[in-house]
Amino acid sequence: MHWIDYLIVIVSIVLAIGMGMFFAHRQKDTNTYFAGGGRIPAWAVGMSIFATLISSVTFLAYPGAAYADNWILLVQGLMVPIVLLALIGVIVPLFRKVIRLSTYEYFERRFGLFARLYSSLAFTLGHFSKSGTVFFLVSMALATFLNIDIYTIVLVLGVTIIILTLLGGMEAIVWMDVVQGALLIGGGLICAALLLFLPEGGPAEVMRIAAENDKIGFGPYDWDLTQLTFLVMVLNGIFYALQKYGTDQTIVQRYLAAKSDREAKKAAFIGVLMSVPIWALFMFIGTCLFAYYHAAGAPPLPADINADEVFPYFIGNELPVGIRGLIIAALAAAAISSLDADLNCISAIAVQDYYARFKPGSTDKQQLRFGKHMVVVAGLGAIGVACLYISWGGEGVLGALFSLYAIFSAGIVGIFMLGLFSRRANKQGLYIGIAAAVLFTAYAVLTSTKVDINGDGTKDILLDLGEWNFSHHKYMLGVYSHLIVLVVGYAASFLFNTPLADKELTIYGYFSKDKK
Repeated sequence: MHWIDYLIVIVSIVLAIGMGMFFAHRQKDTNTYFAGGGRIPAWAVGMSIFATLISSVTFLAYPGAAYADNWILLVQGLMVPIVLLALIGVIVPLFRKVIRLSTYEYFERRFGLFARLYSSLAFTLGHFSKSGTVFFLVSMALATFLNIDIYTIVLVLGVTIIILTLLGGMEAIVWMDVVQGALLIGGGLICAALLLFLPEGGPAEVMRIAAENDKIGFGPYDWDLTQLTFLVMVLNGIFYALQKYGTDQTIVQRYLAAKSDREAKKAAFIGVLMSVPIWALFMFIGTCLFAYYHAAGAPPLPADINADEVFPYFIGNELPVGIRGLIIAALAAAAISSLDADLNCISAIAVQDYYARFKPGSTDKQQLRFGKHMVVVAGLGAIGVACLYISWGGEGVLGALFSLYAIFSAGIVGIFMLGLFSRRANKQGLYIGIAAAVLFTAYAVLTSTKVDINGDGTKDILLDLGEWNFSHHKYMLGVYSHLIVLVVGYAASFLFNTPLADKELTIYGYFSKDKK
């Protein structure tokens, strides 16, 4: 690393802190702190959605996946625009009308307090563990590039994100995401351009090698749910889109930051229409990396390198001074864009679903103070999880703990779909559906997850039932849990004689309004 590269990375971190300080004076109430006062333009909100979806994990994992295989992981992203076109017109006005801040307020209005607490806790645990994982992965990469102790990287990155989120609220997050999103796009385009023209023969040679090795396909296309196939990714992508745009606080909170329903819809489309090409760009980078290192006269790779390490190796060894610093800054920016949103949204949930819900007499000033405290707590917690990952290598007790999170967050999309599409569904039926999904998910996770619990390097299935173990691909687990909640919850609702739900809380309210 040249001093110019270090300077670029330092400037990007200082910029994030400066953005938080710039917007700090405006954060005087919870509406401004968590939703930007509903005055942020659609293009900026859309750019923020894009930056949140494109995390540093995408930056590192997509090129590695395309280098090792093909573009099958992109199929998940391709499903998002399809689902969005079908439902965004209903989802956005619904949330902007029926909730104040938390996505899971809708769940309570539709199915009672337990549904709200269950779903908000599932989101919090899931994103809390994700934050720690992202911290760990990006810190590993940055520590290698910068030749700095990994714990120092975790601390500096964590404190930067806490300061940005704590001081600037949603406004600082959105506008910083705009800058970081541009940096991410620029970094990706530079890498792709260099990889196209570095090999002898240029783009034509790159495409020839890619075609000969079947690197730009989406297969296998078998009707097989036990392997990673096109069908598995289509099903997973549909539920991923529903989960992200219908139940994820990081996205729904941005709907509230827009000026109107129309602006919020536009922001959602901007976010998706930017994300899909960039997902494809990083897949293309992986394909170009394969061609580069398999072309005539290519520099050799270390013998023990794995696919996920090839892109970081290329950045560290092949890029010129300045460009290297820009790419590493883009990697750090991707982490900041994802993690600042997580901290703000976890804090919003803590305020709206717990503090304000169980302390209804609290003032807005008290709620804001509590929310800021929760930003710090969540940030320190994510730093702690990352440090545990470093100590344990992501295995052992921590791996088992995250498996438990998967069990007890089962079926969130099923809850949302049940509430949106059925007036007949009631809370009693839903609770039976959730219980069935939790039991199924527990069975599937425990009989398919291998963990090194003893720390001796040997991985064992948590619960080995032999031929009765869950054998389908892990991506299908989420699909099944959502479907179980939807089907069992709907069927069980007929066992209880309850009034039909308010039309305004379902898709039928939207169509009734259209007829008028």
